[in-house]
Amino acid sequence: MPKNESNSKTNDENDIQKKELHEDFLEAKELLDSHINETSEDELSGVDITEHLKTLKKHDEDEYTSYLEKLDAESLADAAIEMPEHMLKDVLENVPKEKLVEAMEELESDDQVELLEYIDDIDEVKAREIFDELDDDDKEDILKLSNYDEDEAGAYMQIELFKANLDETVKEAVDRLRSLRHTGELESVYQLFAVDKKGVLKYSIPLADLIIYNFSLTIDEVVRSAKEDEFRPKFAQDSEHIDDVVTKFEKFDLSVLPVVDSRGVLVGRITTDDIHDIIQERATEQIYNLAGVDDEAEEEDTLFKAGKARAIWLLLNLFTALIASFIIGFFDKTIETIVALAILMPIVSGMSGNAGTQALTVTVRRLALGEIEFNDKKGVLKKEIGIVLVNGLVFACLLGIVAYIWFDIAMLGVVIACAMFISIMFAGFLGTVIPLTLKKLNIDPAVGSSVLLTALTDIIGFFSFLGLATWILL
Repeated sequence: MPKNESNSKTNDENDIQKKELHEDFLEAKELLDSHINETSEDELSGVDITEHLKTLKKHDEDEYTSYLEKLDAESLADAAIEMPEHMLKDVLENVPKEKLVEAMEELESDDQVELLEYIDDIDEVKAREIFDELDDDDKEDILKLSNYDEDEAGAYMQIELFKANLDETVKEAVDRLRSLRHTGELESVYQLFAVDKKGVLKYSIPLADLIIYNFSLTIDEVVRSAKEDEFRPKFAQDSEHIDDVVTKFEKFDLSVLPVVDSRGVLVGRITTDDIHDIIQERATEQIYNLAGVDDEAEEEDTLFKAGKARAIWLLLNLFTALIASFIIGFFDKTIETIVALAILMPIVSGMSGNAGTQALTVTVRRLALGEIEFNDKKGVLKKEIGIVLVNGLVFACLLGIVAYIWFDIAMLGVVIACAMFISIMFAGFLGTVIPLTLKKLNIDPAVGSSVLLTALTDIIGFFSFLGLATWILL
């Protein structure tokens, strides 16, 4: 293609791209304007607002800043929870403190704690100023939730909930719910929590069931007229580990779970959106850890901090790679005599590495979901070894035939077939044993498992292949 035609095509593509970006910018402005002026039937979520603001920020920093200021307190609060750190910094720099306090008061207690901690990581002084301006009830709720450890159920609950005493009528309870919803004090209501005079949780009644009863009945009469244990609640203690709470949500397909203290007194609730966030965070953490990356370090501003965290794992990888290289160097005479070995070596290490990673990923995931424990090691090993036994035989035979046809050396095919089978068998075994052992030692099985697996599969793969070659072919 002539140079002029090539330049013309590139310019056309750039023009099209600029036009598309401009259209995205205009669309983001239009949607935000409709939301701010309440002219749209579809209300934007916090995620939507954040995405549109990102689009504005890419194109026009001034427009972006002006829209941060235009957002009402409730919209700003919903968006702030979803914003990446650099955007939240912009909010803290451009939005008046009074509006930030108002936005904070629009959130439910658990989101207040989360956002305040988020702000505190960026600017401790600003976080303290905002907290000091909140009303006493909000301060009390935040301090109460902040006292729980990060792995306790209480740290993830919201204090706002819909409850009623047993001697209240259905009408009184529904009227109060209507008032709470109109004033915006309560959102996402799923159930009525019935408590006794001491506040002890007794029953949990879905709203869909509650409204079908005669409104003149008391809550106690509603419960007694139902089937035995129909409204018996599933609950979590505030000191319970959050992983156990996640398991309850998944096992019983819950939308909300009441939280009680050691006396059985109702203190809060955990909703399905909180659990979704936890599962998402854990999944992200596992992905980072399996790759040997610190998820917290990746959120740091500086390249040095993030790079340092990665360098530690890379250094360990370098050490294990040197060991594997030493194994190869030990058989240098064999490789010099039969050059085909150097060509086939990467196939052995690559296949065994993939087989081990498959077993590792499945085992780590099942451990994370609570499906297996160390005590289940026999059953897990039996299954994984059965899988790699079949795959090992199939691919060993296949590679042996390929090597024989390729290099016309029958025994070379036998050597690589045997090495492949040995490597895949060990890889499957190690991919299962390593995370189970780390879990037994109370070490996160996702952290470091891949490094150990890669090192051992490479060493075993190279040693078995080159050792068999030396023994059989020389």
